[in-house]
Amino acid sequence: MTDLAALLAEGAVPAGTSPLPATAGVAAGIVEVERAVARSGTVSLGGHVVLAAEILAGRQVGIRLEEHTLMFFDLETRELLRTRPNPVPREQWLRLRAVRPAGPPLRPSREPVTVQRRASNSGIVMVCGQKIALGRTHAHQTVTIHVAETTLAIEVDDETRVVARTTTTPVRNIKVDRPRTVPSVS
Repeated sequence: MTDLAALLAEGAVPAGTSPLPATAGVAAGIVEVERAVARSGTVSLGGHVVLAAEILAGRQVGIRLEEHTLMFFDLETRELLRTRPNPVPREQWLRLRAVRPAGPPLRPSREPVTVQRRASNSGIVMVCGQKIALGRTHAHQTVTIHVAETTLAIEVDDETRVVARTTTTPVRNIKVDRPRTVPSVS
């Protein structure tokens, strides 16, 4: 205490608020944590079990907590993966394990999502709630589809067909289902 008094006597002034962004992030009410997504697609935040997405199972993700929103993001690229409503009250945020001030804003994905689909008996595939007729010659074939915001690019027989996207439904399944086999009944 005597050192501070000596500094003030020599003309020193109080430093004021910290210039570090850490204080600004917590003061603004936005924090982040890292969690591993469980096999069921959930994470635990302060006693609340929150559904992230089954597709993220087993992956280490960052979670940005805002007033009404949880944002799940890739830790390396800070690419936004999913958003969910925030069930965790603000009073509990600073008590979360490994909480830290929020980093720079997240960026949405700009790359198309690549999915696989198996054509039906009549050569139709469905992606994002949109049916696409490939033709009967492609029945039961597995095709790769690149889903962008406005187009669907379908790779069939060493060519790419581009179809306008008519739905805004997000991709829910990435991989194709296996063909179902039924045992014969005598």
